[in-house]
Amino acid sequence: MDDIVKAALKKWPHVPACHGWLALDARGDWYMRDDRIQRAGPFPQIKGSRIEHDKLREFIERNYEADDQGCWYFQNGPQRVYVELEAAPFVWRLDAGEGGPPALRSHTGRDAVYQSAWLDEHDRLFLATDIGLGIVHTLDMATAAEAVEQGHWAPKPSTVAALAERFGHQLSPQSRQAATQHQEKTDH
Repeated sequence: MDDIVKAALKKWPHVPACHGWLALDARGDWYMRDDRIQRAGPFPQIKGSRIEHDKLREFIERNYEADDQGCWYFQNGPQRVYVELEAAPFVWRLDAGEGGPPALRSHTGRDAVYQSAWLDEHDRLFLATDIGLGIVHTLDMATAAEAVEQGHWAPKPSTVAALAERFGHQLSPQSRQAATQHQEKTDH
């Protein structure tokens, strides 16, 4: 986390969290989702505006973490901005290397160590690693297929929902927040 973000958290510790305004798609692209876009439909059916500013993307990626409930967020100064996920918290880019299994790097630039492989109900390839679960970027599927053919990876069947449960991440913190608020109202 950036030092400037840590300082802002100390100065303003009780800024309310933001839900629904930021999303990550299965190709590692970030999207801003204002009120109008959120009213138009859920992510990823309605994506919003793709963030193309390199410095903003880098700032988001340096300050991207998960809370104790598996909700991923971007710490924007004192405000926690929760992220709607299309598929998983990470999107993997692969480097074929020389004869061994591909090296893994997340959309945030973090290197990762392979642990297991999974295919969802849409035949998308997910990899569990030492830093978490991610989906393989579509541009790297030829490299991934080679890793499977060479016996480096042996994907097991699953579903997006089952993977989220197994690896402890929330695809939609906004939906989780809405369900929690509804439950709190019905309990009182």
